[in-house]
Amino acid sequence: MSVYGIYVEKRANFAEEAASIAADLRLGLQIQNIQSLRIINRYFAEGICAQDFQSAKNTIFSEPPVDTVYDSLPALESEGARVFAVEYLPGQFDQRADSCAQCISLATGKERPNIQSAKIYAVYGNISDEEFSRIKSWLINPVESREAGMEKPDTLFQKYPQPKDVEHIEGFISLTQAELDKLRVTMNLAMDLSDLQFCQAYFRDEEKRDPTVTEVRVLDTYWSDHCRHTTFLTELDDVQIEYDPLRESYEKYLELRASLGRAEKPVTLMDMATIGAKALRARGLLTDLDESEEINACSVKIKVDVDGKERDWLLMFKNETHNHPTEIEPFGGAATCLGGAIRDPLSGRAFVYQAMRVTGAGDPLQGPSSTLPGKLQRKICRTAAAGYSSYGNQIGLSTGHVHEIYHPGYVAKRMEIGAVIGAAPAENVIRKVPQSGDVVILLGGRTGRDGIGGATGSSKSHTSSSLETCGADVQKGNAPEERKLQRLFRDPAVTRLIKRCNDLAQEE
Repeated sequence: MSVYGIYVEKRANFAEEAASIAADLRLGLQIQNIQSLRIINRYFAEGICAQDFQSAKNTIFSEPPVDTVYDSLPALESEGARVFAVEYLPGQFDQRADSCAQCISLATGKERPNIQSAKIYAVYGNISDEEFSRIKSWLINPVESREAGMEKPDTLFQKYPQPKDVEHIEGFISLTQAELDKLRVTMNLAMDLSDLQFCQAYFRDEEKRDPTVTEVRVLDTYWSDHCRHTTFLTELDDVQIEYDPLRESYEKYLELRASLGRAEKPVTLMDMATIGAKALRARGLLTDLDESEEINACSVKIKVDVDGKERDWLLMFKNETHNHPTEIEPFGGAATCLGGAIRDPLSGRAFVYQAMRVTGAGDPLQGPSSTLPGKLQRKICRTAAAGYSSYGNQIGLSTGHVHEIYHPGYVAKRMEIGAVIGAAPAENVIRKVPQSGDVVILLGGRTGRDGIGGATGSSKSHTSSSLETCGADVQKGNAPEERKLQRLFRDPAVTRLIKRCNDLAQEE
């Protein structure tokens, strides 16, 4: 089938996105010569007949009351505009294109067509080449997108080479310390040299073979801060506290450790964080905690008045940080901070109904000349807020508390915290031990280029060049798909079939 194209632009009275971006460019980049800006959404479609494509023009690709539709791109440059197009990187999840494909399939009753979308920006004004380059850098984040060509392709289907067999790291077990450290840098691993030396000793002495690339990367992922909380598990040998209230709290912590028989165990931040719950349990006061082998949200047993009758329910809550992902790709990082927090109580078969967002940033009023390269706080703050609200609005989740802290300590790395609360009738949550022969279902939607090693970003040091090398560190949220799962898991006929359920997304 042919590739069809369509160009959709908001009518002048409804072009709020274009006006907002133009204002951001004037203020954020201090380019006052921008007179106006136009945004045209481009769609290419393949795997669809001409009749169905024509039918979708004014029902799926556009809204006639607010959109203008073009069959070909207007002659923008002849009007004095500087023009460029932006598209997602190959393999990156494109929610706009995916939604169009789903709607067309529903409307026609046929297979989903292949849809590709792009945004075309037309900037009007006396813009220099240097200013135009800065505008592109503002609107194109290399972690997720790239500048697109203007021509219609012959086909949208991409052929990928057959992957080779997984390689072994030849000579790994006999590498010198210097060679091992060079390998660590070359593979862009999050683990430090001592971690890699530990791996080397294991494969040399126990396995007596060289590891595969996959084995080393899996270890690197699961030993990262995001998965194993490496920093919080670091043994603290010498603790010195000058602030009296903190020192008193620390001394109480040491007393609790001794009373619980944990004095010989290492002192860590994780132990400090969990010592209270351990003490409550030891005293028999933690009777309402719901414990199981599932690793999801914290689950508490509660009583709920349902139509005048008291019923047993499980209350679940979870918080998640996406500091690093939001730093390098604010929209997707903040969106999946909320989406990732939702996944845990959802895996516990709970319906998530309330959220909270607490963030930290540098001064968003500072211009490009006053902030670190690649870390313009205004851009990060506004884009992250848009990502969080976009995900929450699409999934239908209200956020009762939003608070952003502005402090110089957040300039180097942003703080992005999302927290949620969910609940489910206890009778709908069945937890059993899986047996051989049980059916395993992997349920979810397409996301993006995130994959093995994606969670290690939080354990690495970052510079402005991280934008070009950390594409796997940021998930792309798929809120409509998660919303479907939320609704599915409200059906007790479904949840009572589940023996065990866990969130298997990237960061877990």
